[in-house]
Amino acid sequence: MKKIILYGMVAATGLFNWQCKTEYLNPNAPTEEEIVTTREGLITLSIGMKQFYATSALEALTVTPGTTSRETKGITTFTNIIEIESGGTSLPTFNGNVLSVWSRMLRVLGMAEQIIANAPTVLASDDAMRSGITAHAHLFKAMALGGLATAFEQLPIQTNRNGQATFVTRQVALEQAITLLEQADASLTATAPSTEFNTRVTGANFNLRNVINAYRARYNMMAGRYAAAITAADLVPANSASQFVYDGAQSVNPVYTQLRVSNNYAPRDNFGLPAGMFDQADGRLAFYLQGAVAVVGGENLRTIRGFAQANNSPIPLYLPDEMRLIKAEAIVRSNGTLANAVTEINAVRQQNTGDVFGVHANLPAYSGAVTATDLLVEIYRQRCAELFLSGLRLEDSRRFARPAPPTNVNPVPVSFERNRNFYPYPDQERLTNPNTPADPTI
Repeated sequence: MKKIILYGMVAATGLFNWQCKTEYLNPNAPTEEEIVTTREGLITLSIGMKQFYATSALEALTVTPGTTSRETKGITTFTNIIEIESGGTSLPTFNGNVLSVWSRMLRVLGMAEQIIANAPTVLASDDAMRSGITAHAHLFKAMALGGLATAFEQLPIQTNRNGQATFVTRQVALEQAITLLEQADASLTATAPSTEFNTRVTGANFNLRNVINAYRARYNMMAGRYAAAITAADLVPANSASQFVYDGAQSVNPVYTQLRVSNNYAPRDNFGLPAGMFDQADGRLAFYLQGAVAVVGGENLRTIRGFAQANNSPIPLYLPDEMRLIKAEAIVRSNGTLANAVTEINAVRQQNTGDVFGVHANLPAYSGAVTATDLLVEIYRQRCAELFLSGLRLEDSRRFARPAPPTNVNPVPVSFERNRNFYPYPDQERLTNPNTPADPTI
């Protein structure tokens, strides 16, 4: 029977590595079978999955695509960061940052699958714990698929221990993520999770139902299901707050680590937007950015603030105003009443108090043309400010058809707002999986 090394909090974070053939043996560690076939093991794996996502997976999803979409700038001389900063055809298939996005999301995917597969049997006599554990796993599997769909054209929706995972289009993956979220919601509806689950697994700062509905709204929007996006967004209370929390020791805010400790990246001033796409009076500039402007490589950089002020700063899983902007976008894209979209936009623009996280634009009402084209530009502008460094900019940049990069990206881009459309597939995947698709050109 094989032993698998564990680390961290159970260290579910180290269990079940489907991408790597190497096995590290630790005779004192519990076996994989011991983890997934016991009640305590599944609970601990669920906690570890959440912690791994909150630290390692979230770091990869925010910082790397954030640099590709010009929210941040790579400022160190590490080769992998230089390659991400340059983008275009300069980004090789062996880039370590791209591998991190890929492998960390797949690790979350695999842990969630193990919980989903074993919970019905292991927790057969504990309906209230089983409900919470399975809904939680469905959520994180959906989040992993959504993260991969942000960065890659095609992806597996099921892991394969033999390295032979098959790929689907990102549209199919998003639809699968939505199905998983619907299954999570159905599980909670059928049986309310136990107090033990809410205390031990999610904790006081994480409302599972609200997170599920927020991500249903997000992924339905990304998948082009506009009515469903509005319906889900309406289910998320405007004063709701669900966060990943960090203790600053065993778990550390990953954005703080990368942008304020390691200093591998720095946020671009004005949310990384070109002139004319930001308003200097926007209160969110002072929320997310601080300090004097430093000019590096001809670009204005600032110091990150917002949700990365300390090593234990919590990070929201979503912002309530994202739901308003999802509704506004869905209304416009589905040929709805544009005045209703303006109402949602103004609820974000004019907010100067009451936001649960203190993210206030404090701007006047929208005064531009009320056309679909102009409102989509405004919604994109508001998303860039409201959701700065949340891992959504690259997806937004494509969906809103912002200026795309040429294949011969200049190291100092001036006419485009992202330096890649999608990432190439990591060598580690291609060398072991014959199903890996051709890399995108750019």
